[in-house]
Amino acid sequence: MKARWDIFCSVVDNYGDIGVTWRLARQLVAEHGCEVRLWVDDLRAFERMCPEIDVQLSQQWQEGVEVRHWPAEWQNAPAADVVIAAFACQLPSEYMEAMAERDRVPLWMNLDYLSAEDWVVGCHRLPSVKFKGVQKYFFFPGFRPGTGGLLREAGLLEQRRAFQQDGAAQRQFLQTLGVFPAEGAQLISLFAYENAGLARWLDVLSTDGRATHLVVPEGRILGDVGRWLGVEGLVVGDILQRDALTVQVLPFVRQEQYDRLLWCCDFNAVRGEDSFVRAQWAGRPLLWHIYRQDEDIHLDKLDAFLALYTAALSPAASAALVALWQAWNTEGDMAVVWKKLLEHWPEVNQHAENWCLEQALQADLATALVNFHESWI
Repeated sequence: MKARWDIFCSVVDNYGDIGVTWRLARQLVAEHGCEVRLWVDDLRAFERMCPEIDVQLSQQWQEGVEVRHWPAEWQNAPAADVVIAAFACQLPSEYMEAMAERDRVPLWMNLDYLSAEDWVVGCHRLPSVKFKGVQKYFFFPGFRPGTGGLLREAGLLEQRRAFQQDGAAQRQFLQTLGVFPAEGAQLISLFAYENAGLARWLDVLSTDGRATHLVVPEGRILGDVGRWLGVEGLVVGDILQRDALTVQVLPFVRQEQYDRLLWCCDFNAVRGEDSFVRAQWAGRPLLWHIYRQDEDIHLDKLDAFLALYTAALSPAASAALVALWQAWNTEGDMAVVWKKLLEHWPEVNQHAENWCLEQALQADLATALVNFHESWI
């Protein structure tokens, strides 16, 4: 009998949380034969990456997943065999009572935020709080053995590799987005939060000897891009040029399209969690804009990843990459650090592919969750 799974997602960062849970739900259905209900409190944010969603419906099916609106006033629903509270969201009290009333209590997990910090390995799969006999467990995605791994669909890297080796396929895909880079131009994607350090980076890209085509999916960084260009209210379809830099605003696309955009680019600036992981699977150099937290505790998380990610680089290349990421996440001077990184480009570029292949040696997150459930039964 198929296991029934409930995944609860409270949308906080617009795309990162719903992006992760939507990928996970689809993979559990497609690759593991699970019955999945995805409870989402903001269907409008979900609609951006799944346009087929009807935001007026409280219940619908998309790609084999039962999508349910998570209302402010809970409507009774039976508890599933496996319950995932994504990113520490608080389950409805009525649903928790339903979990406790089951003849066989469910496996209840808090799917936590992604982190490379050392303590994650020690806390992964440990019991957390208990509610009337229902035990909750920590479940941590991660980059090290002993964690839950990363979301990765079956065959993803093989698809990516074939796509990156097919120039015609890349050009055809970019044309569907209206992107026509000049011959020899480097292609960079920019998906980020607001960042005062952006202007100095755009300055150096515009005065570079090589042409750059910067594609910017609509989002929070557009205001900073527009200020640099001297344009108010950038909208999808806008294409503007300053010297060697062409800036193009793209619509927010579904996840499969965004993956391919990352695969096409020479360099990807990403934000949050979902796009951060997908940029790593692209096998190309990247820049992560981490979600800012009080008292700058997010910088500890950033440094932990950098220590792991740069371990195999030469000291000089490692220093250049670390300086770039730290400048971006502290709104520092991007001009000097970008030029420094370019001095080590061949090494950093090859390292991105090596890191991707190394991470793929671990079990993917969906498989790790299913294995935990099977060992728990």
